Amino acid sequence: MGNLEIQCPVEVTVKLIGGKWKLVILHQLATLGVKRFNELRRIFPDITQRTLTRQLRELEEDGLVNRKVYSEIPPKVEYSLSETGESLIPILLNVRDWGISYMDQNQKKAEANQE
Repeated sequence: MGNLEIQCPVEVTVKLIGGKWKLVILHQLATLGVKRFNELRRIFPDITQRTLTRQLRELEEDGLVNRKVYSEIPPKVEYSLSETGESLIPILLNVRDWGISYMDQNQKKAEANQE
């Protein structure tokens, strides 16, 4: 993360996992386990290769994701949650559960408005 002068813990957390893709990348690694780069590309068809690369690098630099390179041809690279990344699993599951609840509430509202 680089700049540790940030004093607010929420700001630190948002800086580490904020953005459009980081939370969903972390969630997929938490629920599906180790993934290769192209597997992640298939999971997220709307993400560009450049963006996925950048997000994974940032997550690795911040110590949330491990990157393992196998010396074979073609090169094989796998991504997994680090120990620090695994400590986010309860938070990721809470975010997922909140999203499910929110979608359910909106669905019920939409159905009530159709009646």
